[in-house]
Amino acid sequence: MIWITGDTHRDFSRFDSFCRYNGTTKDDLMIVLGDAALNFSGEKSDRIMKYEVSRLPLTFLFIRGNHEERAESIKSYKRKEWHGGEILVEDDFSSLLFAIDGEIYDIGGLETIAIGGAYSIDKETRILYEPLWGKTWWEDEQLTTQEKRNISKTLKERDWKIDCVLSHTAPLKYEPRELFLEGVIQSEVDKSMEQWLDEIEDKLEYKHWWFGHYHGEKDKDKMTMLFTSIRPWPNNL
Repeated sequence: MIWITGDTHRDFSRFDSFCRYNGTTKDDLMIVLGDAALNFSGEKSDRIMKYEVSRLPLTFLFIRGNHEERAESIKSYKRKEWHGGEILVEDDFSSLLFAIDGEIYDIGGLETIAIGGAYSIDKETRILYEPLWGKTWWEDEQLTTQEKRNISKTLKERDWKIDCVLSHTAPLKYEPRELFLEGVIQSEVDKSMEQWLDEIEDKLEYKHWWFGHYHGEKDKDKMTMLFTSIRPWPNNL
């Protein structure tokens, strides 16, 4: 079986009863739409958390969020082939797979592209408290210009056709404005990724698109925003 859910932010408690109820095994896949935050608090703390998560009877595929360091920046991660693309994984935690931005995977028979990253509205706080917390904000949280070009090139080579998209943030037109936090001046938020995703979405012929990031649940058109709920991956679209 394959399932999909939203951000976890190091809280994986939702999976305990889920795994017991569904009788899951390591052959089952759980997709997390970013901000797993398993690469966030430093090596020792992160390893303890990864050990606990890896004991769950599931294999995880994590899309990259904005509250975590890029897996490719951490020496212990290696590239491996997985379902037609490449993922990043550590030898000690073989069931915790990190998607590479722009890679296309065959997930349940559906050609699916991973597009991670977003802007952090709490960036200034995380930088301010770095002497106390350690480094918890990374300059490369969003896609680089070259990464955007590479993804656009990949999709153009496919005649702008893909079955599914897994992203952390959303195309601008699908931002859930009703969930915007009070006190955050939206004109000061860098929305370049959302604007770029808007351009991608306008060109792309796709069957469904999932995203997290906004800590809410919503279905609109062919878009699904997830947070704590767990949805089954569609058998057909």
